[in-house]
Order: sequence, then C-alpha cells, then structure tokens
Amino acid sequence: MKMREYGTEHKETVMLLHGGGLSWWSYREAAKLLQGKYHVILPILDGHSGSDRPFTTIEANASEIIAFIDEYLNGSVKLIGGLSLGGQVLLEMLSQRSNICSCALVESAAVIPSKLTNALITPTIRSSYGLIRRRSFAKLQFRSLHIKPELFEDYYRDTCLIRKQDMIAFLKANTSYALKDAFGKSSAKIHVYVGEREPGVILRSAEAICRMLPSCMLHRMHGLRHGEFSINCAAQYADAIRMIIESV
Repeated sequence: MKMREYGTEHKETVMLLHGGGLSWWSYREAAKLLQGKYHVILPILDGHSGSDRPFTTIEANASEIIAFIDEYLNGSVKLIGGLSLGGQVLLEMLSQRSNICSCALVESAAVIPSKLTNALITPTIRSSYGLIRRRSFAKLQFRSLHIKPELFEDYYRDTCLIRKQDMIAFLKANTSYALKDAFGKSSAKIHVYVGEREPGVILRSAEAICRMLPSCMLHRMHGLRHGEFSINCAAQYADAIRMIIESV
C-alpha cells in the first residue's frame, strides 16, 4: 500500500483514510493544516489511482494498514480518521486491533448492508463505466458529490484511472460491510461524525456504531452532506482532530 506523508519530523502520527473513488488528495488541505504538529499519513486504498494492488476486501485493507503501523510506527498511532469506505476500513482496523490508535474520527461510515444496492452495482457500473472519461459526465457526477470545485481535476484524473473491476469491488464492499462484534472491545476514544443531510442509512449507521460501543461520541453536523466535513471544511476538520487528540 502506498502512502503520502506530511510533517515527517513529528513523533505523533495522524492517519487519514479516504473515501471510495477518491484518493489522498481529498485530505491534502487538512494534512497541510496539521503538518506543523503531527506526522500525517495518507494511505491510498487498494484499487484506487496510485495504489499498488487491486481492491479485494475492506478486511484486507485494514490488515495491510495494521501491518504498516506495526512495521514503521511501533504498533500504534495517535489518531486515525476515515471517510465512508475509509471509515469502514478504520472500523475494521479497530475490530482487528483494539488498541491500534489512541483515538479515532469515523466520518459517514455505513455499517448496515443493503442487498438491493449491492445487487445493482455490477450492472450499473458495467453499463456506465465507458462514460467516466467524458468530462461532461464526470462533471455531473462530481457535482452530485458536492465536493468543492477546485478538486475536480484531481477527481477526474483519478476516476479515469480506476479499473472497472476495482470500482465494482470497492462499491460492493462498501454496501455490504457490517460492523464486527469485536469492535465493541476497542479501547480507542472514538468520535463519530455525520452530516444532518446524509442518506438515512448513514445516519442510522452512526447510531448503530454508538450503540455497539456506548463510549463513542456522536457529532451531528448541521447542514452538511456526505463527505463535506473533511473535504470541504478542512479547517474545521483539522480543528476537530486537534480537539480529539488534546482531550485524550
């Protein structure tokens, strides 16, 4: 697994896991705001542009990152954050290793599988994949994600480089992931963030995460849609990370 790094001179590490179809650049602004105090690592999840292997499972991605932390970061980091697919990888990491981090920021992670959505992914991607390289189509898709306009070129470049089989694989994993019982044994201080304008499954998932581990702190963000917190509100996101770390 490949990584982008900022603030390598610092001892305390913050690791941020991007959402499906995005890449490290979705956290670039937040990383620059944090690099003065923290070593910030931005892994490129498997199957995404710039990755070194195809996407298999959320569980495999979690295991890869844990292995990296074991080898290079003494088996634990200060904070791990994750958005959507990255949030699911983070939850899986916390399930596989209860003390992999001191604290965690889980943003907009679905943990309630959807059989119908999952079944539609393969035929939908097969029929629409050829349109991805058309800028007009990409712009429509990009607008539907409500990501700030200055990130379009990053989005368009990297979306064009995602293989069809990888896109199908990580979308199917995203819509079928269920929280493991082992998550309830995590020792990390976990904060769950969700926008008030997110899809119902994301709102219900945030509540389900907190029910399984009642020590989790749930933050409902007024007026925000899926992914807008970390991507469009990088300054507030960086502030939240500082607050979480300082409260431990």
